[in-house]
Amino acid sequence: MNGPVTLPRVADTRVDLLLIADMIPSRSRVLDVGCGEGDLLHVLSTQKDVDARGIEISQAGVNACVSNGLSVIQGDADIDLVDYPDQAFDYVVLSLTLQATRNPRRVVEEMVRIGRHAIVSFPNFAFWKIRLQLLTRGQMPETQLLDEPWWETPNIHLCTIRDFEDLCRDLNLVVEKRVYLNRDGTATWFSSIEQLGNLFAQQGLFLLRRA
Repeated sequence: MNGPVTLPRVADTRVDLLLIADMIPSRSRVLDVGCGEGDLLHVLSTQKDVDARGIEISQAGVNACVSNGLSVIQGDADIDLVDYPDQAFDYVVLSLTLQATRNPRRVVEEMVRIGRHAIVSFPNFAFWKIRLQLLTRGQMPETQLLDEPWWETPNIHLCTIRDFEDLCRDLNLVVEKRVYLNRDGTATWFSSIEQLGNLFAQQGLFLLRRA
């Protein structure tokens, strides 16, 4: 599993990560899966007094986190989440990494098992520009979020917002909050209008829990 997609930064932190941080109450126990260089963990631990821990497949990412005093171990979400006990965390976060997992359904199941809440974000493959590229060019589209050619991309399970909604229903999960995001991670003007999200949002952000 590869690390999260890199987005433009505002004040050294991705905007979507700040939106995720806003969803997490102070003094929560948080596991950030695929935490990269620890940007979200840093925000949570310094601004919200959160017990923030991370798991990251990249050794370079782990080294960067540890050098900044963050509690991060090297691991793979597809393999290592099973080792965590039930309800070990208040929130488990997977930011722009779901599409790079080998078994996304199983990863989401493990997230809601080990966390009371799960926060998942991902690129929306039904975004209108992607649809237009497929229609007019007949080739795998490339966008600012999905910018690698098909033979090099780490993204092996791309999905749409509607696909993810279906998965949540199939797993009997409660969607506590959904936010539709622009490319830079800011909320769209229709961020709570479900009918528009699947077509016009470039990312989906979901707060989940077991029913």
